[in-house]
Amino acid sequence: MTPERPRADKRFGQNYLHDRRVVERIIRAIAPRQGDMIVEIGPGEGALTSALIESGAMLTAIELDARLLAGLQARFGDRFTLLHQDALQVDLDALASANGAIRLVGNLPYNISTPLLFHVLRYAHRIADMHFMLQKEVVDRMGAAVGSKQYGRLTVALAAHATVEPLFDVAPGAFRPAPKVTSTVVRLRPRIPVPPLHAPRALDRLLRAGFSKRRKTLGNALSGVCSRTLLGDCGIDPQARAETVSPSAWIGLANALAAQAPARGLDGATTSGTIGDT
Repeated sequence: MTPERPRADKRFGQNYLHDRRVVERIIRAIAPRQGDMIVEIGPGEGALTSALIESGAMLTAIELDARLLAGLQARFGDRFTLLHQDALQVDLDALASANGAIRLVGNLPYNISTPLLFHVLRYAHRIADMHFMLQKEVVDRMGAAVGSKQYGRLTVALAAHATVEPLFDVAPGAFRPAPKVTSTVVRLRPRIPVPPLHAPRALDRLLRAGFSKRRKTLGNALSGVCSRTLLGDCGIDPQARAETVSPSAWIGLANALAAQAPARGLDGATTSGTIGDT
């Protein structure tokens, strides 16, 4: 007997996807293949899980809500691996094989979406690609253009680790219960930027300071982090504001700052693979 479906819990930011047309469109975007190592974050009631399993992929699903475990296990049995864990705490290195990268999929809860993005990007070297459904407002910030109102710390931090490709919007009616906002499916592919980022901790410190008070010039906003001379040496006008500086310029400044002051723990050697949370 299939366990009764629990109601969505606001504590977990749950909105269960039920529109089959949207599910099919997401699966076409993911294009799962036989043997792919896929990690699904927050399977919920299994709307995407079923299609991922049918593709022949090797699926691991991570679910925090204990109420959903019995239903998922009853439906899919030993056809997948089900982990009762908090996705923010999962070690993705442990889920990846020695010979292959993993693919991440998830309808991410709105209340943890940004911290979760920062968490998974710590493992970018083990990830082939990511397909997430997020609040449209978040996706707009993820891929925002330099100088726009949406451009900010999240934009630059992601650009330092991955390409961002918004795919399509999903209306509230595709979920149960319907959220009050539109969602967007987005594809992220890990990459090495130009220039390569050698000092992730320095970048995080710069972005926190630079975007904390957007109306300040960088010469003032970054006065406690780096000198106006260093800004000029990196081709950044001290009178400019944070949202006018490209990701590549931010990365160049972070590398220069770490090279200038490695003793402060800002060099990439001591912080490889880490980026700050929000």
